Amino acid sequence: MPDQTASRRDGVVQVHGYSLFWRSVGAPSAKPTVLVLHGGPGMPHDYLRPFEDLAGHGYRVVFYDQLGCGRSDRARDVTEYSIDRDVEDLEELRKALDLGRVHLMGSSYGGLLAIAYTLAYPRGVRTLTSVSGLADVPLAVREMRRLVNELPEPLRRAIEVHEGRQEFQHPEYLAAVLEFYRRHVCRLSPWPTEVQYTLDQVSLPKYGYMNGPNEFTIVGTIKDWDATTRLAEIEVPTLVTVGRYDEVTPAVAASIHRGIRGSQLQLFDESSHLAFWEERTRYFEVASAFLDAHR
Repeated sequence: MPDQTASRRDGVVQVHGYSLFWRSVGAPSAKPTVLVLHGGPGMPHDYLRPFEDLAGHGYRVVFYDQLGCGRSDRARDVTEYSIDRDVEDLEELRKALDLGRVHLMGSSYGGLLAIAYTLAYPRGVRTLTSVSGLADVPLAVREMRRLVNELPEPLRRAIEVHEGRQEFQHPEYLAAVLEFYRRHVCRLSPWPTEVQYTLDQVSLPKYGYMNGPNEFTIVGTIKDWDATTRLAEIEVPTLVTVGRYDEVTPAVAASIHRGIRGSQLQLFDESSHLAFWEERTRYFEVASAFLDAHR
């Protein structure tokens, strides 16, 4: 894969009284900037490193760490963490960095955030890419629970018993969670360094408050978020990508595809939640072709 180290720039921007870290890869060009949103809510952006490949296709790619994550400031009060706050921070960052109308690409919770942002600020978006994202959290939870129920019986039992006791740090429970992640988050072995780093550096205050103790136990403030009935309002060209074994399942991706008229749905047969790692070359062939078609 191309090394974009020489064209990488880091900085911070002041947004609503906090410093947010950003990283730009590739030189500005006639092509619109690609702005990539990380997941969690609470993960740093590091696992999105493969999106730097788009710089090799002539795009400037910008990442940032949302409030409470990675190299950005932590909120003074946990109640500041919300989808609405992340939307408003994103708009201020886009304007502060003078990014113009962007190709917006959001991974997992970042896909949810990208949808929420596009609904709020459609003039800031040239195209939208949902990277294993979600628009209906209750549907995503039901689908992940279906996947949990397909785990081997000892793992299912460990999850049931220790969740019932609120023992989310019990070794048996954590082992079962890890197996779920290896099946439905990243199927590569070993995990890429950036993926492991991201999971190790999750911002527990934000993740716990908004999401919950793990990926499939969403009991935080986002648990009832559902934008399904508003998807028809999105009129920008949209690409929806998903892995066959994804924790945010193909059924979730299909619901977004149905809701956004004219959207393109792409399934990656050998992937789970991180198709941009698991099928990297093919993923960016698809992504760059989509972006090039809407320059």
